[in-house]
Amino acid sequence: MTKQINLKAHLKQHFGFETFKGNQEEIIKNVLAGNDTFVLMPTGGGKSLCYQLPSMILDGTAIIISPLIALMKNQVDAMRNFGEDDGIAHFLNSSLTKSAITQVKEDVLSGKTKLLYVAPESLTKEENILFLKQVKISFYAVDEAHCISEWGHDFRPEYRRIRPIINEIGNAPLIALTATATPKVQHDIQKTLGMLNACVFKSSFNRPNLYYEVKPKVHASKEIIRILKENIGKSAIIYCLSRKKVEELAEMLIVNGIKALPYHAGMDASTRSGNQDKFLHEEVDVIVATIAFGMGIDKPDVRIVMHYDIPKSLEGYYQETGRAGRDGGEGRCITFYSYKDIQKLEKFMQGKPLAEQEIGKQLLFETVAYAETSLCRRKLLLHYFGETYKEDNCDTCDNCLHPKEQFDGQDSIVKMIKVIQVIKEKFKAEHVVDILTGRVTSSVKSYNHEDLELFASGKEEDGKYWNAVIRHALIAGLITKEIENYGLLRISQKGLDYLVKSYPIMLTKNHDYDEMEEETRTAGGTAAVDPQLFSMLKDLRKLISKKLNLPPFVIFQDPSLEAMSTYYPITLDELQNMPGVGAGKAKRFGKDFVDLIKRHVDENELDRPIDLVVKSVANKSKLKISIIQSIDRQVPLDDIAESKGIEMNDLLKELESIVYSGTRVNIDYHIDQVMDEDHRDDIFLYFKEDAETDDVASALDELGEEEYSEEEIRMVRIKFISEVGN
Repeated sequence: MTKQINLKAHLKQHFGFETFKGNQEEIIKNVLAGNDTFVLMPTGGGKSLCYQLPSMILDGTAIIISPLIALMKNQVDAMRNFGEDDGIAHFLNSSLTKSAITQVKEDVLSGKTKLLYVAPESLTKEENILFLKQVKISFYAVDEAHCISEWGHDFRPEYRRIRPIINEIGNAPLIALTATATPKVQHDIQKTLGMLNACVFKSSFNRPNLYYEVKPKVHASKEIIRILKENIGKSAIIYCLSRKKVEELAEMLIVNGIKALPYHAGMDASTRSGNQDKFLHEEVDVIVATIAFGMGIDKPDVRIVMHYDIPKSLEGYYQETGRAGRDGGEGRCITFYSYKDIQKLEKFMQGKPLAEQEIGKQLLFETVAYAETSLCRRKLLLHYFGETYKEDNCDTCDNCLHPKEQFDGQDSIVKMIKVIQVIKEKFKAEHVVDILTGRVTSSVKSYNHEDLELFASGKEEDGKYWNAVIRHALIAGLITKEIENYGLLRISQKGLDYLVKSYPIMLTKNHDYDEMEEETRTAGGTAAVDPQLFSMLKDLRKLISKKLNLPPFVIFQDPSLEAMSTYYPITLDELQNMPGVGAGKAKRFGKDFVDLIKRHVDENELDRPIDLVVKSVANKSKLKISIIQSIDRQVPLDDIAESKGIEMNDLLKELESIVYSGTRVNIDYHIDQVMDEDHRDDIFLYFKEDAETDDVASALDELGEEEYSEEEIRMVRIKFISEVGN
């Protein structure tokens, strides 16, 4: 029955395929022989067939334990398409009505059903256990088996109960399948399922068609819009960690003309599955989602997977990026990274049990190492999953395409290995780095490690540098990370030999994304400003200001003119997307400006990058609305600040932003209480008649710092812009 010709005939008969992929055939033979089987196969490798085909051949019903209702429905629909009778596959979960459950049970007991999908929660219900005891079970399959392990990226406690329940229902061969498992997680799965003697089939984790890139998280929304606009019509998934960010980003994409929808666990089930179906049926191009999306979703042509937020573990990252290019075609995996996000994730861990925090920290450490490394990202990723990538350059990651300068790191590596040796291989990377850089932490103190001869021996370099050294040494096999013990560093035999006779190992420094963020921020500003147009807009502003007898800055500030000279808005709608231009200002002053810009664009035959102006979602800032309402009720400004839990300085900033965008507010009631009349009039007159700029420092110079405070000048400036400009 397990002869090759028979298997291929069954494959053709049930699924219409001529040949097996990878090691599918060996796996299926093993299942048919009644052996426990562990399958480690990356997304897109064809895991499902490894239990679907044996279920069609063997007597009885295969029980498939699967974590997601959406995934079950998908798989059942797919199986029914292959068979003549809908009864061939069913699922049993909380979404079914009583009559539907009765139908399922009748079909299973009559022998019609070859596959029964069950959620782990349903499996534990007493009535289901009693029912399954009456069923002839061909085998059990545990899909997404990484959910068993606390070290996995999607731990589900109820998965831990699978083995005892199988023992209660009745033993049958077991197949466990996962797309991501480090050696640690693999061992955990086998131990918990009681299948340590299972035959293990491990496919390569290398997906050569995927391109990996990490970008600094600066103006990330704008960058996402730019990438999507350059790839119109291509399917993309964008992952965010919070539901709120999913909603915000999806809304921003829609406003910018991109066909996008949100997906997260907080939405009602019908909207969520409706959005998923629209993505699968190509009614929308982009899904913005939390990690709840995509497990088992078989869409072969996702071309881009972006992570707006860095994932909590490399396993999660690998599985999510693995949803790109499953058809072997193009797949771009772009991640936005800022160390601030890591700090945020660490904060979320506080309050959890200590063991859980330790695991979480270790997983995050690996993610940071991946994000900040200058090594080949593919090499690093595969090393994490216990696989060696032998090529020096993969040509499909940002680090290989844009390599950084290298230097010989043998002295640093020797120093680092000696520290591990001196502290008797009992500490994690973090502690080793603290010793090298000379940081006296509580952990260093409690072991008196500040007294070591090697303490601060590497202080000329920072922690990021030493983390990079450790990462290189791990990949070179000079040290290993103890997986059972929260990541303790050990020295391999190769590492001990290296201490005796070292040789050059070329290192590259890690990326410093915080520095890159700074560079990007300062490099922003006026880089792409059209100087000729900027000068013409300033002249126009001067002309209008004379005609209306207003200071030029009341009409538009310089940053607004710079944005106009960069993006060439030619309609009032487009003009409203420029910084500091609200609807009121666009209406009042905008026509002459957009007419001038349009003439300039036509005469010089310019390409407008207006598509890349990120239209912001209508400002629904509750804070701003609430401030305006409080001012309407004439609440003193210091009381407003206190009730909102902000400083007076921040309240004034909010008010400045409100009036500069064209909205009127009347704060006379407050100014009259806190300032004398002469002071108020002097400042008002200064802005009306003398000021060439609205700069507070210039006003203080002119009016005298001894007599006037910065706060007074800002309040009167708000009054002035509001009354005169709006």
